[in-house]
Amino acid sequence: MRILNVAAAQMGPIQKAESRETVVKRMLALLAEAKSKGADLVVYPELALTTFFPRYYMIDQKEVDTWFESEMPNAAVQPLFDAAAAANIALSIGYAELTPDGHHFNTQILTDRTGKIIGKYRKIHLPGHVEFDTERAFQHLEKRYFEPGDLGFPVFRALGGIFGMLICNDRRWPEAYRVMGLQGVEMVVLGYNTPAINSQRSAEGPEQRLFHNRLSVQSGAYQNSTFVVAVAKGGDEDGFPLIGGSLIVDPNGVILAEAKTEGDELLVCACDLDETAFGKKTIFDFERHRRIEHYGRITSQTGVILPPE
Repeated sequence: MRILNVAAAQMGPIQKAESRETVVKRMLALLAEAKSKGADLVVYPELALTTFFPRYYMIDQKEVDTWFESEMPNAAVQPLFDAAAAANIALSIGYAELTPDGHHFNTQILTDRTGKIIGKYRKIHLPGHVEFDTERAFQHLEKRYFEPGDLGFPVFRALGGIFGMLICNDRRWPEAYRVMGLQGVEMVVLGYNTPAINSQRSAEGPEQRLFHNRLSVQSGAYQNSTFVVAVAKGGDEDGFPLIGGSLIVDPNGVILAEAKTEGDELLVCACDLDETAFGKKTIFDFERHRRIEHYGRITSQTGVILPPE
């Protein structure tokens, strides 16, 4: 048995006016609760340090850059890193990354128990649009403010297991899980900020959005025999509601724990990483069963090509 106590640290809304320091105090409170419950790893949401700023249309790059972190950890976040190291707890945190050479990414990191960053992932499947869209109920400008991730889908050895990371929309794409599955991933940690209403189809509200969240996470876990820890930022951010629904899913696709609120809430589960072995050796024994000679279309084509009439 390789038992890992993982904590999904769901966060409630972060208003536009809130400072990083204020947010980090909330993250520290969740960390303290995780410590009291014996957690080895605490996973925070996508863009955990700020409001979901891609909903706002900005034309001044200096204004845009105020939402990005040019260092990690920086002065505002260092207390969280220090507290986690003192508690011997690893972290995974999502934030907006501004690189030294001026690139902008939606990023997630993984630390070891000493606070050292040992893994980084940059969101690849960016949703939304670039220019202001008058047809939408609200804006979703990730394609304006972020570049597609350039690190692929790496996995990392940590905490006695093999870990991968995804961010929000990535969880909907089976290819993302599969690339990590082909590297033996045993736990995928991901953060998300998902609007409670589809901006282009108002009838699609929280119930259906939560259904799609569960569906995406459970299928990714089952089809790759891996644990998945999906962590939300939820609640009403300055009039824009986000779903909660954080959940921890086992390698059979079974939900082990799910958030009951849209606020700051901690889920803790003891996950035996050895439970991933059965599925990897039987139904999803990739080496025996995959037929890559028939999968070429997956990597050679983007848009749909219809069959001849």
